[in-house]
Amino acid sequence: MILVTGGAGFIGSNIVAALNENGRRNVAVCDLLHSDGKWLNLRKRVVQDIVPPDELFDWLAGRDDIEAVIHMGANSSTLATDGDEIMTRNFRFSLKLLDWCTAHDVKLIYASSAATYGDGLEGFQDSIDLPYLQTLRPLNLYGWSKHLFDQVVATRLEEGKKLPPVCAGLKFFNVFGPNEYHKGPMMSLVSKYFPAIQRGETIDLFRSYKPEYKDGEQLRDFVYVHDITDTILWLLDGYTGTQLFNLGSGKARSFIDLVGSIFDALEMERKIRFVEMPEAMRPRYQYFTEADPARLQAAGYNRPGTELEVAVGHFVRTYLTKGDTYR
Repeated sequence: MILVTGGAGFIGSNIVAALNENGRRNVAVCDLLHSDGKWLNLRKRVVQDIVPPDELFDWLAGRDDIEAVIHMGANSSTLATDGDEIMTRNFRFSLKLLDWCTAHDVKLIYASSAATYGDGLEGFQDSIDLPYLQTLRPLNLYGWSKHLFDQVVATRLEEGKKLPPVCAGLKFFNVFGPNEYHKGPMMSLVSKYFPAIQRGETIDLFRSYKPEYKDGEQLRDFVYVHDITDTILWLLDGYTGTQLFNLGSGKARSFIDLVGSIFDALEMERKIRFVEMPEAMRPRYQYFTEADPARLQAAGYNRPGTELEVAVGHFVRTYLTKGDTYR
């Protein structure tokens, strides 16, 4: 059995979908469904159990049938301010899973984040070298909670302590795709802007406050969730060891490119205007992110990321325009 924590969430439910699509139905989900429609992310799927996080370790007690834990569960809001809640849900819960997987020799693939890189001034090296990790300065609680856990794994590796047979931390960049409507303001810009573009409205993008970047040409690494799940399936069956991996497209693209791809997929005229960025955002705003895929490629995964226009076009035509945004 494969356990997917956060399995009703955006990336987690896409992982469940990918497992099912590859004939793997012996899957259990650990998550809370609440009342925001997350259950719809699993409506097309076969799972053997849905376990609340508070009951997970009782559920795991005595089990010997868990092949792997794919740990996506977390409070992923970059706007979260309750440090105690973030530590409980994101850091200490992950520590308990790490200890359980270590004790039972179970593979652990877990969500780290590109938010661990902070402003990016120290680069985007997915190294598990502890001295390098200690140079990073995340800009929010979410990123810090992920950074803390990465450092625990790096410390145990450096000290030669036992770890799971697979312990792979995935630094997700700007992921978009189906199953994210429950995220509200935290969903991707593709999902957020699609309804307005379909209605013929003009889309607002932030002005730039750095001379080397024109308005709307701030750069991000946008990655399609299908590429994410393909990589995770490969890690599940084709990798052994402990490492951090960047998961992005490997090519930074502008916000104009992203939004323009939605207009183009709908065969509509581009309507974009530039507005002032709130002053509170300006000191912490990232103008460039780009995943370096070299370490993942060196591990043996050589499938290129889907080109932005192709990925957005597939998302728009396969899901959004059909009124079924669920994979």
